[in-house]
Amino acid sequence: MFTLPENWLTIRRGNAPLVISLPHTGRDLPPELEARVVSPWLARKDCDWWIDNLYAFAADLDATIIHTSLSRTLIDVNRDPSGVSLYPGQATTELCPSTTFDGEPLYKVGQAPDAAEIAVRQKLAFDPYHAALAGEIQRLRGQNSRVVLYDCHSIRSVIPRLFEGELPHFNIGTNSGAACDARLTAEIEKLCDSSGMSRVTNGRFKGGYITRNYGKPENGVHAVQMELACRGYMREPISRANQPDVSEANWPSTYDPAYAAPIRATLQSILQACLAFAKGA
Repeated sequence: MFTLPENWLTIRRGNAPLVISLPHTGRDLPPELEARVVSPWLARKDCDWWIDNLYAFAADLDATIIHTSLSRTLIDVNRDPSGVSLYPGQATTELCPSTTFDGEPLYKVGQAPDAAEIAVRQKLAFDPYHAALAGEIQRLRGQNSRVVLYDCHSIRSVIPRLFEGELPHFNIGTNSGAACDARLTAEIEKLCDSSGMSRVTNGRFKGGYITRNYGKPENGVHAVQMELACRGYMREPISRANQPDVSEANWPSTYDPAYAAPIRATLQSILQACLAFAKGA
């Protein structure tokens, strides 16, 4: 049904008690899927742009890094496969999204996947990603009393369909405290607040399926989702009326390491704090 690119799932195995998850930075669209979507740009519009570049330093911390190159339009590995909404009563996207975050249809008429196809996509791409996550967490947990799973995300700062106003720069999600020890959450909050950028904890984004499924502090696994507002690390087009102003002509903007440097420094401190906590320091 789908021809997936070679090495679409990569695992960088480290020995530090820190797992970095990169579930939404992928941009690959199998040719069979690209032929069915309204446009390849729309199918990639909600990618977590350049997050893999932003967190490239994690390898220097000897972290384990798990990454999929596939677009979330094929399947979103951070959604509950049962179909249960992570945010009941609020707009969101599905396991196999049918619309963009702005509500635009992703598929040509009659081309959206049915239940049987969704099950195939889950077997092809969702299950292997989660097998890798579970396996690496288990490996590291066998060597350490604590492991931190840090799930990396970003989203445009203004998306009226999903939330009101402008999103804070740092959006920490711990499933309302159930997925992570409060001491680590407090340390991350302190580092975000000292950056001078805005921050909220368990606000609009409390953590997706990855955070909620794997974060089990009672078993020594502490999960944190960090949702960054794109304007914190890239030049994001936002109109004067505080409305999204993205188009194929201007989105995404290119990754500029100098522009991203301030938030990157804070993220480096956050991952170091996660390591210190996991090591019991």
